[in-house]
Amino acid sequence: MSIPPPPGPHQPQGPYPSGPYAPPGPWGYGYGGYAQPVPVNGLAIAALVLGILCFLPAVGLVLGLIALSQIKRKGERGKGMAVAGSVLSSVGLVLWTLSLTTGAAADFWDGFKDAASGEGSAYSLKKGDCFDSGTDALTGETYDVDEVPCAQAHQGEVFAVVKLPGGDFPGDSAVEDTADDKCYALQETYAMDAWAVPEDVDVYYLVPSEDSWAFGDREITCLFGNVDEDKNLTGSLRNDETTLDADQLAFLKAANALDTVLYEEPEDYAEDDLPANTDWAADVDTALGEQSEALGGRSWSAEAAQPVADFVKDMKDARKEWAKAADAEDVDTYYEHYDAGYDFIDGKSTVTARKALGLATTAPTYDEGDDSGSGGGGAGGLDV
Repeated sequence: MSIPPPPGPHQPQGPYPSGPYAPPGPWGYGYGGYAQPVPVNGLAIAALVLGILCFLPAVGLVLGLIALSQIKRKGERGKGMAVAGSVLSSVGLVLWTLSLTTGAAADFWDGFKDAASGEGSAYSLKKGDCFDSGTDALTGETYDVDEVPCAQAHQGEVFAVVKLPGGDFPGDSAVEDTADDKCYALQETYAMDAWAVPEDVDVYYLVPSEDSWAFGDREITCLFGNVDEDKNLTGSLRNDETTLDADQLAFLKAANALDTVLYEEPEDYAEDDLPANTDWAADVDTALGEQSEALGGRSWSAEAAQPVADFVKDMKDARKEWAKAADAEDVDTYYEHYDAGYDFIDGKSTVTARKALGLATTAPTYDEGDDSGSGGGGAGGLDV
């Protein structure tokens, strides 16, 4: 599978960031900017895989010999893999012949089918698993991963697994585009509180390579990792219905629904397209009304009741400003109420309510040079 680097989502031009924790560059959930190495011969890889698996050893031997010829002619890498694949396939051919006379072939085939289903492979990871990639980074290629307890240092934590349809391999770019779209959309379902995600953590993914696709790999594994390759994660980042209480869930659902609308701010400034911006302000007004009503109509614990009530009051005051921004007939009036409306976002009442609910109280910070919202510097991916 591969862990390619996805581009970060759009960041609004205003004071509010483009997303709770959208990655800025390499950590997202793409990789770029590196010199291209001499390619590895694909047949050498296939020969090595077939040699290790002892599956179709005659084919592995033929592929290994062809690979050696191509490597010499094209100057590609992979001679060691081609030689190893040829040797292992030769041994496998002898063992396979012997197994046919003893009935061992049937037992081997059953074991191979179990392995192909994902057991013990890089794509056998599931939501909530923590692992080390077997390399020093969450980018490039890996042929296996080591699952480890989340309580100890680890490179990645899986927050979603996306199944791809069958058929021919769609191509690296298509797979990475799908991973980028799906993983960024699903991160909030696992880590609902963006404030609780460290700023040096971003989204990565494991995606099938063309070679692993041929062996049945159809999974995109979405994961969190540290943008600094020299640092690991410790402890789980999970905060969802499995770890949060009812009050925390209700508050975060409302906050995230509002954030979703705020992140949809038009790309063009109001002076370039006032109607698009006033339409968006109307959407913010509507979202504030819906979410303030949802929070205000709920019975809260004794500790959280007053702080949440204060937060709801600020939401209603903010709504008045966004309504005026939506009705603005000139740019100056729009920005006057736009700025006033944003003053209520993630303000003092937000922090007080979060503290009363036992949620994170430090708002994420964002570099203006970044194209994303939550820490990190750009995601990437591993090819398996």
